Amino acid sequence: MGFIMAAVLIDMISIGLMVPVLPHIVGTFTHGNDEQTSAYLMVTMAFGIANFFGSPVLGALSDRFGRRPVLLIGFAGLALSFFVTATATALWMLVVVRLFSGAMQANIAIANAYVADISAPEDRARRFGQLGAMFGIGFILGPVIGGWLGHYDVHWPFFAAGSMAVLNWCYGFFVLPESLPRERRSPFDWKKANPVSTLRGLAALQGVGPLVAVIALSSLAQFTLHNTWVLYTKFRFGWGPLAVSWSLLAVGIVSVISQGVLLKPLLKRFSPQRLALVSMTSASLAYLGFGLATEGWMMYVVIGLNLLGGVGAAALQSFISNAAGSAHQGRAMGAVSSLNSLMAVLAPLLGLTLLAQVSHRPAGDLLMGLPFYTCAALQAAALAVTLRFFRTQPAPQPA
Repeated sequence: MGFIMAAVLIDMISIGLMVPVLPHIVGTFTHGNDEQTSAYLMVTMAFGIANFFGSPVLGALSDRFGRRPVLLIGFAGLALSFFVTATATALWMLVVVRLFSGAMQANIAIANAYVADISAPEDRARRFGQLGAMFGIGFILGPVIGGWLGHYDVHWPFFAAGSMAVLNWCYGFFVLPESLPRERRSPFDWKKANPVSTLRGLAALQGVGPLVAVIALSSLAQFTLHNTWVLYTKFRFGWGPLAVSWSLLAVGIVSVISQGVLLKPLLKRFSPQRLALVSMTSASLAYLGFGLATEGWMMYVVIGLNLLGGVGAAALQSFISNAAGSAHQGRAMGAVSSLNSLMAVLAPLLGLTLLAQVSHRPAGDLLMGLPFYTCAALQAAALAVTLRFFRTQPAPQPA
């Protein structure tokens, strides 16, 4: 567990480095808020589309050849994409490299499958929470470093991120052990290694089918937030890369506390079902709070109050993992990643289109929060589906 947590931590630091500055580097090739929003939409959609088709293939390959080789492919793809982004001289180069990066990277899905390989079913919710804490720590360190470097030059964070990805490849090659024994590997099948088949298989998992809709709605809300955060805070509060990095630092700290500290004692006292419901309720209210905030400091208050907003994801992930069976964790986690990638394609279309509609309004206009009001509605819908699911069906049993 320590090996994969270290790999994920380095991975998330490298990704976190680019978060505060990617919209600004897109802005170097555009003029005006509307044009910058539209160009950023193209760049983010390129990654999501490629990842939607690439994740199930990489997940199935990891079931056939093991987790470690596929992680190494992802680390190499990340490194190359960061270095090309840092030296890009035209917008089309950013789009092409994001397509390449999306197709090559399924690191999160493979890391989740790795954890499932080495964990008993009853331990998976807690260990997925530990992995989530590594995401949080990565988003503490990465965006802060990226915002600080981007404050001086928006290209520097990408050189740093590429170097981190190279370091992670070296760590994976020389240190990270394989988690999937040869006797538990399954043959690769092109008919099943496509997003349509994997999503059908995910929906057909015994006892967890309706949770696919929950993951989709929650992911759409979360990715809409991710895709609009930097530009929204720029238009509404005048935040630059450094200010954005401090807000992401706060998000990371809250994530580490909720998933790395609170989740284990909470799971001892409350069922995963109850934690999932409380988490979604908290997230719905947080999205609404982000949209209603009229001052920058209010965003920090909402982030702090949403302390339990991240604990539900680990519980839902454990239900999916336990229903999948030991030989198909890569395919199942690849399917979840593919579903998330599909939402990552739809999210910028939704969020950035809504933001473009209100970007001309005064900074204090409450309608500026339209993307986040939509996130709140999506999360509330996910909460309703989950509540109905838990009332009508018992918790899924491990396969």
